[in-house]
Amino acid sequence: MARPEVVKRICEEPQYSSFAPQKGKKKREVIVLSVDEYETIRWIDLEGVSREECAKRMGIARTTAQAIYNSARNKIAKVIVEGAELRIEGGNVVICDGSAGCPQCRRKHGYDIKSAELAVRKKESTEMRIAVTYENGQVFQHFGHTEQFKIYDVEGTEVKHSEVCDSNGAGHGALAGVLFNSGVDVLICGGIGMGAVNALADANIDVISGATGDTDEAVAAYLAGNLVSAGSNCNHHGHEEGHSCGDHGCGSHSCGNH
Repeated sequence: MARPEVVKRICEEPQYSSFAPQKGKKKREVIVLSVDEYETIRWIDLEGVSREECAKRMGIARTTAQAIYNSARNKIAKVIVEGAELRIEGGNVVICDGSAGCPQCRRKHGYDIKSAELAVRKKESTEMRIAVTYENGQVFQHFGHTEQFKIYDVEGTEVKHSEVCDSNGAGHGALAGVLFNSGVDVLICGGIGMGAVNALADANIDVISGATGDTDEAVAAYLAGNLVSAGSNCNHHGHEEGHSCGDHGCGSHSCGNH
């Protein structure tokens, strides 16, 4: 029995449906670019998002997005080189209503950006993405001030890929959105405040705090079930901007004591 085709999410219908050379042969081959193929070209080549981000915005697996993108590029190359006519039509697609976290659709449909970023994500695969606060190979101890994350793509208990990414200067109030938009499922960190824990929970991101040492070892310990979260541990998070000891329940000690 054939597997049913996955529905791909798009922002809107293409504005133009056909393209043809002005000169050359009168009879040209017609190449059909499906709307989902068009959408991968728009996201990756025009908007400059990663293949992973494109897949997330279209609601499909990264491998599926890559295959669609490769097909689209091949068709466009044939149109340019061989002077074929290009038509954009067809494909199993649905127009996004703005609730899936896509910045363009959020603006178009008038969604509140913060609420949309923290929406529950629809999982399309068994893969998991883990982010670790990072500095020189070690777990950085102040979540709100981290300048880098090391991102791990995991299948089962095996790390398939990892890379270091910048936080793009986001403060603690925006880091949950940064991780959400990167498709992160789990955050491993050192110190973190309750406000950040709650924001990450709203984004469906599990928090494992209190980690120290090498980031690769911390991920390995988590995957082996040997890493237990310390919860909100305000004495380590460095008083992220915008609140004082009294705001996050540090108790009777003063800022100078920790």
